[in-house]
Amino acid sequence: MSTGSAGHAARSADRPHAETSRQPRFRTFLHTVDGVTIDSVYDPVRAVYDASAPPSGDLVFVVAHGFTGDVDRPHVRRVAEAFARYGAVVTFSFRGHGASGGRSTVGDREVLDLAAAVAWARELGHARVVTVGFSMGGSVVLRHAAMYRPDGPGTADTHGDVRDAHTDAVVSVSAPARWYYRGTAPMRRLHWLVTRPAGRVVTRYGLRTRIHHREWDPVPLSPVEAVPGIAPTPLLIVHGDSDGYFPVDHPRMLAEAAGDHGELWLEPGMGHAEHAAADELLARIGDWATAQAG
Repeated sequence: MSTGSAGHAARSADRPHAETSRQPRFRTFLHTVDGVTIDSVYDPVRAVYDASAPPSGDLVFVVAHGFTGDVDRPHVRRVAEAFARYGAVVTFSFRGHGASGGRSTVGDREVLDLAAAVAWARELGHARVVTVGFSMGGSVVLRHAAMYRPDGPGTADTHGDVRDAHTDAVVSVSAPARWYYRGTAPMRRLHWLVTRPAGRVVTRYGLRTRIHHREWDPVPLSPVEAVPGIAPTPLLIVHGDSDGYFPVDHPRMLAEAAGDHGELWLEPGMGHAEHAAADELLARIGDWATAQAG
């Protein structure tokens, strides 16, 4: 496979097209504008589906996983399978995760990874893109939507430009509203893993996640600061009222910042991110995305 320009997929003569549900899964490495290789998978829309919610051939979901996830994790594949009933699906491993290159910056430069995946989805012929992010990925889809606008430049918090990398609807699940939150035990453990050399060794060998040792400089725009820049792109914020990482003040802050263009679903009894997202919830998200993506 030859390498395309920065931010685009490596090209292949047999690359899939969006208008067919008969195409098999397709896997490749994308290249971000800062030169990181991103392990990515394209799943076409399923041929068999619920007739009450038929899939759209030009709709694609781009799924941004949570911290320590990757494209081959069972919970990521389950999400992809659920959304493939509504449209095609692009999944990928963030930098520093799985087979992708680079090191994780825990939500900062990961925006470039998502931009490359969205640009690839549009290269494949999809006219409508819905980005769906979980936990860390939930913060990334919010910042991405503010930074990559269909009508021109977004916020100043950007590291580079990728053609056609904007989204048509955004779903953020279990995302933080603000950085450096340590108010729960799981988040205190996560900060130890990210900031301490011993913690980074644990994540590298125990969780297949390689974390960059440098601190943010500058500190990126926080999710709650990015949200006002998303309008008028449709935005759905999903959060469990039993989330052990981020309590409900986080989604409420995001919803308040979104104003009238955002929608908040507080899910009773739901925990955190992909593992806690029931099939029924994923189906409702699929219905929402199909209706909102224009």
